[in-house]
Amino acid sequence: DPEYLRQVIRSEGVTTLHFVPSMLDVFLAHGDASADALKRVLCSGEALPGSLVRRFHAQLPTVELHNLYGPTEAAVDVSAWHCMTAPDNTPIGKPIANTTLYVLDTLGQPVPQGVAGELFIGGVQVARGYLNRAELTAERFIDDPFSTRPGARLYRTGDL
Repeated sequence: DPEYLRQVIRSEGVTTLHFVPSMLDVFLAHGDASADALKRVLCSGEALPGSLVRRFHAQLPTVELHNLYGPTEAAVDVSAWHCMTAPDNTPIGKPIANTTLYVLDTLGQPVPQGVAGELFIGGVQVARGYLNRAELTAERFIDDPFSTRPGARLYRTGDL
């Protein structure tokens, strides 16, 4: 209920909200989204369309919007981008602390900037694997050839 949510935001002085983009879309579509105390909105869980970023800035020009990216296999959020502009494809941003992101080719080698490849995630937050799914774990969680940390692994996201 977007109107009830608005009332709670105002009455409780909420400063930070976290939405999946589809819920942010519903929230913005149901009238005045302004709230005096609101300072920032975080989005994750789905791709954040540039058109939604533009609508957000039009309705809430003084509120920060941040796009977060990350699969559950790597502690949910691994990168962040402050949405100060609104390109059609919202970037996933830069890695958060203790995280590395690599775009690799089919041989596991880094690709030059602007060249398509698969996204791999490294860092302390990468899960150990899938419970009782040894074959899938071996496919998706690999040794990290770029790390000097013993036992470091990369998660193969499947995202291009």
